[in-house]
Amino acid sequence: MRILADALTALVVLVHLYIVVLEMVLWTTPRARAAFGTTEEFAHEAKAFAANQGLYNGFVAAGLVVAIVAPDPVGPAFAVFFLVCVVVAGAYGAATVNRRTLFVQSVPAALALAAVLAA
Repeated sequence: MRILADALTALVVLVHLYIVVLEMVLWTTPRARAAFGTTEEFAHEAKAFAANQGLYNGFVAAGLVVAIVAPDPVGPAFAVFFLVCVVVAGAYGAATVNRRTLFVQSVPAALALAAVLAA
């Protein structure tokens, strides 16, 4: 069960690393604008804000990497903390910005959290 928990947690890491790239590197590109539903003008105005958000997503990914590589009980404790953070942030994003956030962030994190708790 730990292998499944680590695999699902790694999936959440990959999602967040992709978000980091979108927010910190590709924010003003058509791909990122399509992903976040922003205009070219808004993307240029919000570039620093998006990079800040990307940095926070990077910290979440780093915490989840620690969760995967750290031994018990540290790894699972980190996993629970960061996965709960992702579930809550995704639910908040779904309620306030875009429902898609629930499926992109919260659902994979919730599945990983369930696997961590079952392991």
